[in-house]
Amino acid sequence: MATVQEIEIPVADPNDPYKIPAAMPSSADRAPRSFDMSAFAVPTRKQEDFRFTPVDRMSEFFVPFDASGTTEIAVSDMSGKKLDAEDVEVVREAMGERYSGKVSKPNDRPSAVQWNACSEAVIVHVKRSMTKPVLVKITGTNMVMDALHIVLHVDDDVHANIVVQHSGSVNLAEGVEINTGARSVVSTTFIQEWDAGSKHVGNHRIRVGKEASLRHAVVTLGGDVVRIRMDQDFGGDHGDLNMLGIYFVDPGEHIEHRTMVVHNEPDCRSRVVYKGALSGKGAHSTWVGNALIEPTAPGTDSYELNRNLVLTPGAIADSEPNLEIENGNIVGAGHASSVGRFDDEELFYLQSRGISEQEARKLVVRGFFAELIEEIGVEEISGHLMDAIDRRLARSETSATARN
Repeated sequence: MATVQEIEIPVADPNDPYKIPAAMPSSADRAPRSFDMSAFAVPTRKQEDFRFTPVDRMSEFFVPFDASGTTEIAVSDMSGKKLDAEDVEVVREAMGERYSGKVSKPNDRPSAVQWNACSEAVIVHVKRSMTKPVLVKITGTNMVMDALHIVLHVDDDVHANIVVQHSGSVNLAEGVEINTGARSVVSTTFIQEWDAGSKHVGNHRIRVGKEASLRHAVVTLGGDVVRIRMDQDFGGDHGDLNMLGIYFVDPGEHIEHRTMVVHNEPDCRSRVVYKGALSGKGAHSTWVGNALIEPTAPGTDSYELNRNLVLTPGAIADSEPNLEIENGNIVGAGHASSVGRFDDEELFYLQSRGISEQEARKLVVRGFFAELIEEIGVEEISGHLMDAIDRRLARSETSATARN
């Protein structure tokens, strides 16, 4: 009589993350990373990373081009005053020299094209703690294809706020590398207020140092097509990452943000919170949030959240949180997302207090964004951001009135 052999099912040991490796490769394992454009296929809607993206409206970012060099960049304090080189050194260097190309590699076709289109990188090296924000002002002057590469390098133990402000008219491929030193406390705020018709395809590659804290905020309030991908990892244990996002999408605009948080070191914490409002026919937003907890990252604490407020019919918000856990020994991990319209009860309550419907809608939107603007925590720009949101909301109200 044949002997029946029992199947042994392995049991994971939460204290030994290597005992049973993941059966399937993670997203980080599957994705190619290369400075060579040929490593990446030309994007189509059939590819997972581009299925929400209007690839036909940004195809010029998928093929090699000569950068026009017409986009202006200036680094100063918030008043426009030149910075002391002993505090902040600003230099240009050939691509791939001391600081550029050190925080990972391009991770999709547009970022590889951008890397090869640039001949030099602008390095903003913060050497000492700063009491006032550093301003990197980027101004588009025309619609000729251009490329920029910026490196924000912060030394060990340094406290600094850096604001990167975009405005004007552009077709811009932009690469950003952020490298924060051990025990540093850094805030970076990227503001996109492009003129109508502008296109901006950006890639942020981020490394948070050992025992360092980084608050990375992205505010997108203009542009025909804006797609910003952010890939992050930790350079040591006990790192803390807080990613914040605000976006307001007008009719016909496509605004896309994609975050990838990789927990590759033990005892690190991450929070991702993105909020957006959409108004008008053809307004389209996309948020894709990815979090990966690797076997090397016990003690991880991670959470991501996306909220979308649809102000008028005809707007579309795609929201997709993804979480991959390869380690059972963690503090916690979770995600949530929602897409909804105005809360009728909130509007009714405000109107019952004598507030007009238009003003009530404005108050609800301001409240929706106010918490994040406060959390960004840069006093020099908080008022500007709220005013910009008010202008967007007033424009959407005017358009709605005209349609009716």
